[in-house]
Amino acid sequence: MPKFPLAMAFLAALLFGAATPASKKLLQTLPTFQLAGLLYLGAALGVIPLIVKERKFSWPWKLDRKTALRLLGAISLGGVVGPVLLLFGLKLASSASVSLWLNLELIATVLFGYLVFRDKLSTHAWVATVGTLAAATILSISEGYAGVQAGLMVTLACFCWGLDNHFTALITGITPAQTTFWKGLVAGIINLVIGLQLDVYTATVSLTAAALFVGVFSYGISLLLYITSAQKLGATRSQIIFSSAPFFGVILAATFLREPISMAQIIATLVIIISLVFLFFEQHLHTHRHEATVHEHWHRHDDGHHDHLFPGAPRATYHSHRHEHKAMTHTHPHWPDPEHRHEHNED
Repeated sequence: MPKFPLAMAFLAALLFGAATPASKKLLQTLPTFQLAGLLYLGAALGVIPLIVKERKFSWPWKLDRKTALRLLGAISLGGVVGPVLLLFGLKLASSASVSLWLNLELIATVLFGYLVFRDKLSTHAWVATVGTLAAATILSISEGYAGVQAGLMVTLACFCWGLDNHFTALITGITPAQTTFWKGLVAGIINLVIGLQLDVYTATVSLTAAALFVGVFSYGISLLLYITSAQKLGATRSQIIFSSAPFFGVILAATFLREPISMAQIIATLVIIISLVFLFFEQHLHTHRHEATVHEHWHRHDDGHHDHLFPGAPRATYHSHRHEHKAMTHTHPHWPDPEHRHEHNED
């Protein structure tokens, strides 16, 4: 896998993994919808400096219809419905178990990728999917009835994020920072308005600042890194790497919240690790054809697909601008990035 997107996905996982124990602590004072709103408003605030630096701003209503619908789907499912379901689940179960249940997002992403978004899956991917499901089942049973309820909430959240991941990976014509901004701003406002209708806002300035701070890093910077990675590796492969987030969540929950680590959590963690090892050995290689197209997305000029001229941009530096591709046929290892959304009937 390319090193730069790989590193971004792992860093995104670390930052998001920290959100689970942090949110568990904040939920002791803040109602669910109010916390979700503050976390996503923090995400929007966190990427504003990057947007200012880009000196190019895209209004959602000026995007083409397909891109606008993908952005709307990412905002509604990934920014509103998913986070609220997750926070409800956190109220019913330990943050360590919820952290590990979040690996169900990988299953959702894989299934949607295979059934809807034309991701070609190998035997390794299917073994990993079954293993992750088994680990999540172990955790649900170990937490009793409340665990089953929480597991259902987190499962629904993960399926929302599974669709969100694919919508986000396919967004072109708008930078990852701006995608993160719009997702954070709209989701933050909607959740906060709902929260204020349900409960009086009693959080102190310091508590509000703490929630925004978590949002800046665990939702804003993390989401920005994930989007950039997903647009290079495809949603499914990026989610494979992002699945390391729950391990960070378990470690942080045990360290800062003093939550005990149960035998079920240890067994589930081992099952998940073994499952992810299968995925890292996957390789996708075949002869494929690129049709002529014009689009905009993050890319570099030394990847074998972008040999167009663009003054001032070094070949090995990632950047974004509108560019044209000529039709070509070749063979190389690849992932379902914007250049490789093709059929696999020839396989």
